Amino acid sequence: MTTTVEIGTLIVTTPGTGDCRPLIAKTRITVKNIAIDFNAGLTPEKILDEKPHLTRSQIYGVLA
Repeated sequence: MTTTVEIGTLIVTTPGTGDCRPLIAKTRITVKNIAIDFNAGLTPEKILDEKPHLTRSQIYGVLA
C-alpha cells in the first residue's frame, strides 16, 4: 500500500521568531543539517538510522 504525502507539509519556517531557517515539520532539525549529512556521504537510509524519529518521507522531502 502506498501513502501519499504532500511535500509542502514536510518543511516549515516560523516567521517572526528571528530565525526563519527551514525545519523539518514537528522537529527542531534544520534542512541544512540533513543536507550537510547527505553531502558528507550519508545515504538517506543511513540518515534514518542515525535519526530514527524522522520518516523516510521527511528525509526525501528535504533532499528534493
